[in-house]
Amino acid sequence: MRGRGPSARVLLGAALAALIAVTALAQGRRFGGGFGFGGPRGRFRTMPNAPYDGRFTFVRVSYETAPGGYWWRGQPSWSHGYPIAEQNLMKIMNEVSYLGANEETINTLALDDPELFKYPVAYIIEVSWWTLTDREAGALRTYMQKGGFVIVDDFKAYGDFGSPGWEVFEANMKRVLPEARFFEMSASHPIFHSFFEINNLDVIPQAYNAGKPVFRGIYEDNDPSKRLMMIVNYNTDVSQYWEWSGMGLRPIDDTNEAYKLGVNYLIYGLTH
Repeated sequence: MRGRGPSARVLLGAALAALIAVTALAQGRRFGGGFGFGGPRGRFRTMPNAPYDGRFTFVRVSYETAPGGYWWRGQPSWSHGYPIAEQNLMKIMNEVSYLGANEETINTLALDDPELFKYPVAYIIEVSWWTLTDREAGALRTYMQKGGFVIVDDFKAYGDFGSPGWEVFEANMKRVLPEARFFEMSASHPIFHSFFEINNLDVIPQAYNAGKPVFRGIYEDNDPSKRLMMIVNYNTDVSQYWEWSGMGLRPIDDTNEAYKLGVNYLIYGLTH
C-alpha cells in the first residue's frame, strides 16, 4: 500500500469530497429515485453479494433487528445508509491508494455466515438494536480472534431516536468476549495515523448527535499494546457524512474529516 505525501493527502481528500458530490447524486437516482435525510427513498432491498475474488469488498453485517429498530422508514436498523455511504468511501479509498476495492457492490453478511471469514474488515451499525444468537456470538468471537477487524458506527446514545444506548451493545459483546474490556481511545493510537494524520479527536464532526463523539476499543488480550480488534464510534455517526457527501447537507471540510477517519480504519484493519 503506497500513500502520497501528507500535504497532498489533505488537499486530495478535500477535492475528493467535492468529486463524490457528483457521483453520489447519480447513485441516489439509481437506488430508489431520490434522497431523504438518511438514505434513498423507496422499498429497502440489498444488492446481490459479489463472489469472493480476492479484491477488497466492503462488508456490512446484517442482523435481526430488535423491536424499536425499524424507526427509519420501516427499514432494519443495520441497513441505514446502505449502500451509498460505503460506495462513496470505496471511491475515496481507490483514489488515495492502490487498494483496487470493489466500488459498486457492498456485501451484506450475517455474523454466522462462513463467507465472512474471507474478508478482513466487517462494519456494523445501530448496535443499540442489535440482536445476537449464540451461534453469531461464537462466530464473531472466532472472526476477531483470527484477525478480523470490526468497525462499529452510527451508535446512538441513550434516548436518541429511542436508543437504549450502550448497555445492549456491551451485554452482547460480553457474550462474544466475556473477558473483554473497552478502552477509551486517544488520538495517539496508530489507527489515527495509519494513513491520514488525525491528531485531535475533537475535530471529528457530529452529524446530528448532541455532545462529543466517544471512541472506544477492544484489544487482543485486553492489552492496549497489542492489536486493536474493534473500534467503536459511540454517540456519533461518521458514515452519515459519507452518505450525505453528495447532497450538500454538510460542509466539505467536515465531510473530509469523516472520510479521513474511514480511510484510516480500513488501512489499519488491512495491515494489523
